Amino acid sequence: MISRAAHRKIRLKAAWEIEKLRRANRIVAEALLELKEALKPGITTLDLDRMAEEAVTRRGGKPAFKGYRGYPATLCVSVNDEVVHGIPSGTRVVGRGDLVSMDLGSIWDGYYGDAAISTVVEPGDATAKRLIEVTKEALMAAIAQVKPKNRLYDISAAVQTVVEENGYSVVKQFVGHGIGKALHEPPEIPNYGTPGQGPVLKPGMVLAIEPMVNAGSGAVKVLADGWTAVTMDGSLSAHYEHSVAVTENGAEILSVAG
Repeated sequence: MISRAAHRKIRLKAAWEIEKLRRANRIVAEALLELKEALKPGITTLDLDRMAEEAVTRRGGKPAFKGYRGYPATLCVSVNDEVVHGIPSGTRVVGRGDLVSMDLGSIWDGYYGDAAISTVVEPGDATAKRLIEVTKEALMAAIAQVKPKNRLYDISAAVQTVVEENGYSVVKQFVGHGIGKALHEPPEIPNYGTPGQGPVLKPGMVLAIEPMVNAGSGAVKVLADGWTAVTMDGSLSAHYEHSVAVTENGAEILSVAG
C-alpha cells in the first residue's frame, strides 16, 4: 500500500509531455511487434534482446532497461514459469510450445515508454493460450476503469476479478506504476484490491498497468541472478502491460503502434 505522502507525489503531465510519452511508447509497441514476428523455435533470448535494442535505436529511442538498477539487457524475456525480469541468454533457446513474455522500455527525449506482451511459440497448447487470453482480458478490464474520478484500486480490482473468475492467480509481489520522466513513478498499481479505494484518477496521470498472472499459485520467488522471478509451483505465467494516460474522456493507450 502506498503512503499518503507518495500519493501527493503523483505528477500530472501536460499535453506536450503526453505527446513525448506517446512517441516513447509507440517505439516500444512497434519493437514488440517485430519481436513477436521474429519469435520462432531455435531463436535464443539473447537474439531477441539484440533485435529489441536495434528496433528501439532505429526509431530514435534509447533502451530504458539496460543498466537500470544494474539490469544487463535491453529486453526482459520470461519463458514458461518465469514471471518477469528474465535475463536474455545465448544458451536459452526458445522451443515449440513455449510461453514467452517480453517486456521492453524506451526513452525518447527524456520520457519513458514501457509495455509487455506474452505469446506462445506455435504450436502452443490450449492451456497456455487461454492463460495469455485471460491476462490480456484482465489488462483491458483494468484500462476500462481508467477515467476521471475513479479510484486507483478500481483498476486493481478489475484485474483481480477477471483473473480469479477464470481460476488463475494474480502475482502480488510485483506491481504496475506511474511513468513519465522516470521509468517508475508514483503511484504503485497492485493487481488486486478493493474498488473505491486509493487516490482519485485525474487527467494528466500516466500509468503503466501490468497484470502478471499465474496458472497456479500466485506465489513467486526471485532466482540467484537477483532478477528472474519464477512461479513457486512451476506453473505457467503470463504478463501484459500498457502505458495509459488518463484523459477527460477516459483512457488513452499510449503503447500502440503507429
